[in-house]
Amino acid sequence: MFAERDSFFYHTWFMLVRFLGTGTSTGVPQVGCRCEVCTSEDRRDNRLRASVQVKVNGKNIFIDCTPDFRQQTLQIPFERIDGVLITHEHYDHMSGIDDLRPFCVFGTVNLYSEPNVARALEIRIPYCFATRKYAGVPDIRLKEINGLSPFKIDDVEIQPIRVMHYKLPIVGFRINKFAYLTDVKYLPEEELTKLKDVDTLVLSALRKEEHISHQNLEQAIALSQKINPGKTYFTHMSHQMGLHAKIQAELPANMFFAYDGLEIEI
Repeated sequence: MFAERDSFFYHTWFMLVRFLGTGTSTGVPQVGCRCEVCTSEDRRDNRLRASVQVKVNGKNIFIDCTPDFRQQTLQIPFERIDGVLITHEHYDHMSGIDDLRPFCVFGTVNLYSEPNVARALEIRIPYCFATRKYAGVPDIRLKEINGLSPFKIDDVEIQPIRVMHYKLPIVGFRINKFAYLTDVKYLPEEELTKLKDVDTLVLSALRKEEHISHQNLEQAIALSQKINPGKTYFTHMSHQMGLHAKIQAELPANMFFAYDGLEIEI
């Protein structure tokens, strides 16, 4: 757990990533399904909606804020959030924003997103961004970013990566030698240079079969090999991917299926 590693936390070279969720929009198990994955007793086959927590340079950063955010954060220390990076406006990536409320005891929580995503958030949860808020409303603030240009959370530099989610332009993020790309269908060729020398890549892979707006496993493996990181962890998986233990055995040596609660050091 992060709390047991505080001595590492303040080394500027050290980064710790915790997978809060590794499932697709329906989660796993999927409601009403009795397939072998949804009924598996292997906890690695239970997947909340996809999100990670990143601790780096003394900062506590989240990527996406899912419908399972409350459940996910009950498993980690309760402490200040220095920023939440929003990849795009789809419900499974932003609908936990109201559950940021308890963390506002530490101060304002800043959400970083592209302008079109910020507008979508204002429409969906207007009370969170009203000029005059009533008591109990989360103290959160929208910080608009350019989907191509780097920005900083204090001294942590973050490089957005343009990703195509079918026809919807969304963003992934690179922090030092770590990159997180979810809901990928296509990565524009010009974005590859932003991923040069990445040590650890998190990449979405929905299932084995073709999908209109997500990479399947074969496509995700091919993209990983093109980027050529030291290690790749697949996320945003559906129950159609198969059992964790079985499919993991089929992956190349430097590729892994992430699972909820997995922590990696970078």
